[in-house]
Amino acid sequence: MRTRRGGGARVRTSARQFQSWLDRSDADLALLTTALPTGPYPYAGIPWFSTPFGRDAIITALQNLWLKPSLARGVLAYLANHQAHETSAFHDAEPGKIMHELRKGEMTATGELPFGRYYGGVDTTPLFVVLAAAYARRTADRSFMAQLWPALLKATDWILRNASRYGGFLSYTRARASGLANQGWKDSHDAIFHEDGRTPEGPIALVEVQGYAVAALQGMAVLAKWLEHDTEVSPYADAGEAWRERVEARFWQEEMQFYALALDGVGAPCRIYASNPGHLLYMGLPSAERGRAVARQLLASGLDSGWGLRTLSSKAIRYNPMSYHNGSVWPHDVALCAAGMARYGERESTARLTSEMFECASLVGMRLPELFCGFERVMGEAPVSYPVACLPQAWAAGSVFMLLQGCLGIDIDAIGGRIVVDQPVLPSEIDALVIRDLRLPQGAIDLSLFRRGGSVQATVSRHSGADTLQIDLRL
Repeated sequence: MRTRRGGGARVRTSARQFQSWLDRSDADLALLTTALPTGPYPYAGIPWFSTPFGRDAIITALQNLWLKPSLARGVLAYLANHQAHETSAFHDAEPGKIMHELRKGEMTATGELPFGRYYGGVDTTPLFVVLAAAYARRTADRSFMAQLWPALLKATDWILRNASRYGGFLSYTRARASGLANQGWKDSHDAIFHEDGRTPEGPIALVEVQGYAVAALQGMAVLAKWLEHDTEVSPYADAGEAWRERVEARFWQEEMQFYALALDGVGAPCRIYASNPGHLLYMGLPSAERGRAVARQLLASGLDSGWGLRTLSSKAIRYNPMSYHNGSVWPHDVALCAAGMARYGERESTARLTSEMFECASLVGMRLPELFCGFERVMGEAPVSYPVACLPQAWAAGSVFMLLQGCLGIDIDAIGGRIVVDQPVLPSEIDALVIRDLRLPQGAIDLSLFRRGGSVQATVSRHSGADTLQIDLRL
């Protein structure tokens, strides 16, 4: 376990209980990470999902990228190795798609179920490209990105082919009845619906998936420029901007001051307050004004339970706090939304959600579960457990690191040799923290942040060889 937890930067805080949450989360990630021939890979969760999942591993890698980029490298290498090369309706596979999950067992071996190697996730492919671009920016690992480039081209080609079939939006409809009915992260059968409760006819275009697709195209433009594929820069950048404009035109609901959950097969919006648009903030798709409006609605509209953000508003017709996706609280979902709020300058809101997650963790042994019930917080009572949640779960364990990065406003650009700390905020439980051995190709630093009066101050200590590294403290 010591070996697995080694490597990468380390965070130390002044708060003993908060430190216990960080340490338990780090240990759980080490527990769930398996050394594969392609590198480290976080299995999704115990007991139900102790196997490689695409979406889960990508988000777990994004959560930890600023501290431990080696995990992202292992995830990218494995998923590129298992990219689809042929069309299979049974496996929901098409050339270029990235794997949703891989399972072993009798029913998959005999072909009763399609999950031996299953590709029925509409979001995994753009998220793969997003992670690749983020990893390149964090590490400047040019040789690995050059190896990965053919897989990225195939993945992006699939994104564009899919959108060209479905009116310009990345959409899904299962090819066989044995596959998943819903193929976003909220993949239970009843998770997507209209405000009157009707189940929409497919193909379905989920709002957060469009954000992933736009970020993927923007990332490909940056990567193409960096890798000197100059003729491909403008086409990717232009396609990403055109897609962003389509999302703003079709998904934004002015009277709600929010984005629709999805568009159905005839283009009608599912006008539901749900957590999904928070992922758009993480990807940076909305304008500044709309981004701040979404951040306000996420903390209102029946979404904030007091223990974190619900997946679905308590005012929605299918709301059920004991459901899997219709009103429960998922820590990874909260972390993505909170990090998105931070991107739009709402760091106090990010700190508030971090404190809510910490208070939950402190009542469940410092180990956040896959999800818990979305009942309203009551003074003196613990959050209500979801009885069959995975524990530990990789992206639940990783959520604290994404939350903390959002609070601190840390952005790392290894390609440019620069670290930015922008208007950091400390959660109320912490008065000081130190990030040790934050390493880039240009060198490593220790970063100390501490509360002084009503503001957060920072100091930097450079390791040997870090003289060329630019440190931009915006306090």
